[in-house]
Amino acid sequence: MTNETANETANESANAPTREPSSYGLILAGGLARRMGGGDKTLIRVGEKTILERAMARLGPQCAGLLINANGEVSRFASFGLPVVADDIAGFAGPLAGILAGLDWVAANAPAIEWVVSVPGDCPFLPRDLVSRLHEARMASEFPLACARSGEWRHPVVALWPVALRHDLRRALGAGLRKIEAWTQTHGVALAAWPAEPVDPFFNVNTPEDAAEAEHMAQLGA
Repeated sequence: MTNETANETANESANAPTREPSSYGLILAGGLARRMGGGDKTLIRVGEKTILERAMARLGPQCAGLLINANGEVSRFASFGLPVVADDIAGFAGPLAGILAGLDWVAANAPAIEWVVSVPGDCPFLPRDLVSRLHEARMASEFPLACARSGEWRHPVVALWPVALRHDLRRALGAGLRKIEAWTQTHGVALAAWPAEPVDPFFNVNTPEDAAEAEHMAQLGA
């Protein structure tokens, strides 16, 4: 190889797009849905699909695989064909327990994957560039974690997690920590921002009114 050819090859490599590492998608469906009167928000229909089906369609192509975190009878998710993992922290410990369950599952079942991207199971309009944007934010910072923001709002559950931090997370949960941002700030978290207009990609369905609004947004093409 001549020096000229070597230089051209080096320049091409330097200019080539950097592909983010493979990541596993974790859909958090372990909430109590109190404001909806109980039940599974993921199974609410928005348009012709459930919120879970919408999340799978948008997140699935971005990930090496998908996993559901849910507690209780898992047969209610059987038709979706995804593995379901329950919290193993006693009591209802919140989303961090679900994230830990996902990290542990990926470590045991997909050991080549070093990253997990979590999303709540009540967001029908997730962005199709979520995983790449979270990785870009992480790589542009010195932080091991990244989460989404739309407008002025942070979404700490829409986040990128290194599987390697699962042991530290388990210790924190065992010590009684429950708030996501109380743990993430100990490691540092980068922000990946999306506009909140015309549709907030992280609009979530918490109430019957939200469900009606999501239906209207879906009819408009969201």
